[in-house]
Amino acid sequence: MKNLLLIIIVFVTSLSYCQKAEEYFERGNSKADLQDYQGAIADFSKVIELDPNNNVTYYNRGLSKYKLEDYQGAIADYSKAIQLDPNYINAYNNRGISKANLQDYQGAIVDYSKAIELDPNDSFIYNNRGLSKYNLQDYQGAIADYSKAIELDPNHINAYNNRGNSKDYLQDYQGAIADYSKAIELDSNDSYAYYNRGFSKYNLQDYQGAIADYTKAIELNPNDRGPYVLRGISKANLQDYQGAIADYSKAIELDPYDSFVYVNRGLSKADLQDYQGAIADYSKAIELDPNDSKAYKNRGLSKYNLQDYRGSIADYTKVIELDPNDSEAYYNRGISKHNLQDYEEAIADYSKAIELDPNNSYAYEGRGSCKLELNQKNSACLDWSKAGELGDGDAYDLIKQNCN
Repeated sequence: MKNLLLIIIVFVTSLSYCQKAEEYFERGNSKADLQDYQGAIADFSKVIELDPNNNVTYYNRGLSKYKLEDYQGAIADYSKAIQLDPNYINAYNNRGISKANLQDYQGAIVDYSKAIELDPNDSFIYNNRGLSKYNLQDYQGAIADYSKAIELDPNHINAYNNRGNSKDYLQDYQGAIADYSKAIELDSNDSYAYYNRGFSKYNLQDYQGAIADYTKAIELNPNDRGPYVLRGISKANLQDYQGAIADYSKAIELDPYDSFVYVNRGLSKADLQDYQGAIADYSKAIELDPNDSKAYKNRGLSKYNLQDYRGSIADYTKVIELDPNDSEAYYNRGISKHNLQDYEEAIADYSKAIELDPNNSYAYEGRGSCKLELNQKNSACLDWSKAGELGDGDAYDLIKQNCN
């Protein structure tokens, strides 16, 4: 989901100064308008040199530093502006924004709250405080702030979008959809609202509805890779694997460095039994992220399907190295060893899988079959009996054939 941008208050454009200071001040504002923020900072600094006690100049210099992503420098200037004028609402708001960009969400909330205390009717500040609460996973608190922003300004599109995101995290998908729909009603060209609404529809397993929204988001912003990825996932859930691959490929064209997309394209290729193509995608994901256990696990499965059991064992072993508690990796490695007739080692893996997941009926069945190969019939029958208790119907057939 995408939260919408914080609101920056514009530069103050006039001062009562001596003529020389006023010239530097106006020139600084002009440079800021031209996005020459370094030049603007130099001019504002010159004004401060001439008059170190004017809060507005510190505020404007803070804005220029913010634009250059010098958040600490911006905070220092906003703090000086506040020191000179403790009721400077915009300085509290913007200092909060800079703190939020440094992930100091608690500090940001303190500043937004002070700004709200000074001006309880500014919808943008409630929206900003809601964003910081959202980032602290205080979704109910965020919703309260977004709702207040909407109460103050019923046309506040960002607040509807952001409230929808919080509702989505609380699994109130219908409520989220209602908020995104209101944002779309207010602005039918809001690609983020379509994107976010698609995500909530996806969570309700309304994959066709999600695809429609992602398609609209793509129409409005064709260079945003996100909707392509999620539309691909929705198509895959509808078993339209070719359509999913096309979307993943477009996302990769826009951003060739996201391992997640390669894994998902690999999954769709595997669903089409293009195991070599799937392996190529999983391998690219691993190249981009050598710790992507999902890529190793799925590559191992594709290798298994190509009867490359030793290759699959190597991949499952890597998964286990990355996550020693992955019961599925032990189980799958056990199957590959089983197929190589390495029964002792397979039993060890099935046993570990059972230790980690005692309800894995198939691990009991596989372990029983290996034990039978090692002439451990009684123990094999006990494993099949347990598999049957856990719901594996095939286990009872094995009992009938071997245990009577």
